[in-house]
Amino acid sequence: MLAACLVLPMLSFGAGKANELFAKGNALYAKGQYEQALNAYRQVINEGYQSAALYFNMGNASFKNDDLASAILYYEKAHKLAPGDDDINFNIRFANSKTTDKIDEVPEFFLARWWKAFILAFSTGTLAMLSIIFVLIGSAMLVLYFFANSISIKKASFYISVSLLCLGVFAIFVAVMQIDYFNNRRQAIVFSGSATIKSAPADRSASLFVIHDGAKVNILDESNGWMKIRLANGNIGWIKDADVKEI
Repeated sequence: MLAACLVLPMLSFGAGKANELFAKGNALYAKGQYEQALNAYRQVINEGYQSAALYFNMGNASFKNDDLASAILYYEKAHKLAPGDDDINFNIRFANSKTTDKIDEVPEFFLARWWKAFILAFSTGTLAMLSIIFVLIGSAMLVLYFFANSISIKKASFYISVSLLCLGVFAIFVAVMQIDYFNNRRQAIVFSGSATIKSAPADRSASLFVIHDGAKVNILDESNGWMKIRLANGNIGWIKDADVKEI
């Protein structure tokens, strides 16, 4: 069953109007007015704000509105902001199970799979907050080391300080790796009912296969209104820009 809407806390947008629009969207969703809720959520984006909670709720409203491609697009946008969130990841899997195309992924080497799961366990915001906390407490322990009179306290505070400062630096490192991971993975969702994948960026080129709305593709290149894409199963071809929306 689709994870319940509105379970994610609203991230602070830092603007009263955006919060009001988000609350309005939630109220409309609760009444079953999904298109109106989406309009309110879009206004939040037009105000220049976004969050995992916002995109998650947009995905749920789109799913309820029988717009599977948009639902997957918004869930994927939420995933980029909160990759470790269980509700978002569950809804992505559930929505993908409803798509026409059942694309088997090429198996990853277990170390690559483990590393990806590790760097995506927390959002960059959480990692940044952890790094600040570690550095602040580590710095406090370092101050204690300089001013403590007891040898045992000096030793303990020194080792704790070094450990926490290292953890702070490591949290920053993981956050950078996560940002790099998403920046190097341009992906899109197919919005055309059915899209014919070509061997070259031209209408008269050979047709390779057909994919349908909701399918996720990796973007490899662009040329004259076409995108070179790769599916999770390794198949490669060209699709028209108009048939997809980038995550």
